Amino acid sequence: MGFHELSANLILYFHFAYVLGVIIPIPCILLGAWRDWKWVRWPWLRKLHLGMILLVVFETVLGMICPLTEWEAALRRKTGTVASPYPEGFLAAWVSKILFSDFAPWVYTLMYVATALIVIDLYIVIPPQKKQPPP
Repeated sequence: MGFHELSANLILYFHFAYVLGVIIPIPCILLGAWRDWKWVRWPWLRKLHLGMILLVVFETVLGMICPLTEWEAALRRKTGTVASPYPEGFLAAWVSKILFSDFAPWVYTLMYVATALIVIDLYIVIPPQKKQPPP
C-alpha cells in the first residue's frame, strides 16, 4: 500500500468517524437523559456535536463538496488503477459504500437538515448542563 492510498484510507476512516460522531450521540443523548447520565449534558460535548452537524449543513447549503471527500478523491486519483476488486482495500471499500451511496444531492441535503433539526431540538429539550459557580 502506497502513501497516497494509505492517506486516502485514513481520510476515509476519519470521515466515517465524523459521520458516526454526528449520528451516535443522538440516541445516546436520548437514552442518557432518561438514564440520568451526566456526560450527555457536558457543554463542550453538546456544542461540538451541534457544531459538527451545522458545519455539514453550512457546506451543503453553499453547494460545497465536503473537503474530506475532495481530498480523498484527489489522493485516490494519484494511486492509479489497481487490479484488485477492492482498490481501496477491503475495509475501505465497505466504509466507502456506507458513506457514499448513490442518492440525489437533494436527498443528502434533506438528511443533513433533518439531522441538524433533531440535534438543535435535543439541545433545547435536553440542554447541556449550565456551569455551576465554584463554592
